[in-house]
Amino acid sequence: MDLTACTNWFCAKKNEKVPNATTDCQTVVTSGPGPSPGSSNSCDDVIPPQKNCFRLVMLGSARVGKTCLVSRFLGGKFHESYTPTIEDFHRKLYRIRGEIYQLDILDTSGNHPFPAMRRLSFLTGDLFVIVFSMDSRETFEEAIRLREQILETKINAGASSNSGGLTRKKTLPRVPMILAGNKCDKEMKTVTAEEAQLYCDTQDSGCAFVETSAKKNVKVDEVFYQLFVVANLPQEMAPNHHKRVSANFGAPCPLPPSGPSHHSKKYTLSVKRRLSDACGVVTPNVRRPSIRTDLMIMRTKTCSVGDTNSNPSNSPLSWRRIESNCSMQ
Repeated sequence: MDLTACTNWFCAKKNEKVPNATTDCQTVVTSGPGPSPGSSNSCDDVIPPQKNCFRLVMLGSARVGKTCLVSRFLGGKFHESYTPTIEDFHRKLYRIRGEIYQLDILDTSGNHPFPAMRRLSFLTGDLFVIVFSMDSRETFEEAIRLREQILETKINAGASSNSGGLTRKKTLPRVPMILAGNKCDKEMKTVTAEEAQLYCDTQDSGCAFVETSAKKNVKVDEVFYQLFVVANLPQEMAPNHHKRVSANFGAPCPLPPSGPSHHSKKYTLSVKRRLSDACGVVTPNVRRPSIRTDLMIMRTKTCSVGDTNSNPSNSPLSWRRIESNCSMQ
């Protein structure tokens, strides 16, 4: 699979107006990480601002429990039967202290049959949960490789966006990431919690380890709570920190209307009251954004980085480099 044909649409052409990173990219992101164009369950008061839209990517080897963790996170359910995941997309909306947040969850395949799509998920992801099985050393080693690949992909994209053809020193990005050691209920373990924790201790502050079990529902909430902590997101986004709201298929507004606030300063609220005011709902009829939209998101994020260096990222050369990072090697 090659993304060349998919990316030609946004490459700058001869005699064509070059988009501005500070204006056009903001327009792009509204149709990207915001509510899907095909969704019918949005209304004006539940459209999140751009700054509150995030994408969480679930990664890991096959059969380690990625989809089971997502099912626990979204609905507290666990399915005994195993069905290989090609790619699943979910969206959850929150109302937290009067603000709307959107979390898109991309549950990827453990077999990664399309390397280009996998590379694109690295580029468009904001938060990552890398799952491995505590009874399989191979999956732990794969989790470490995935972390390194994510960081390298982010570095290369940033370098291509910033340099404008010049060689610059690569800086290590801080990417919020949780290494989730699933199946901790297994008796025979080939990876110890101490070993996984030691690895995370050698990384930056954006990396943390949580030992969990989707089957026994052990510390599943902690996986996502810690992820939101290292990402500096509201703690109320964790499963047990907000009220779950059920949404009917086709409902115009998935979140209930916000009540009037009687507090001028939100930080004067007690923790108990703050959590009681937070609610979240899984949108029932959301569609996975297209590849074109993902490329727009990728461009927006790299534009925001390149804008600090006088917009050199608008050059056709730098975008061809980013495109090559997504192509199959």
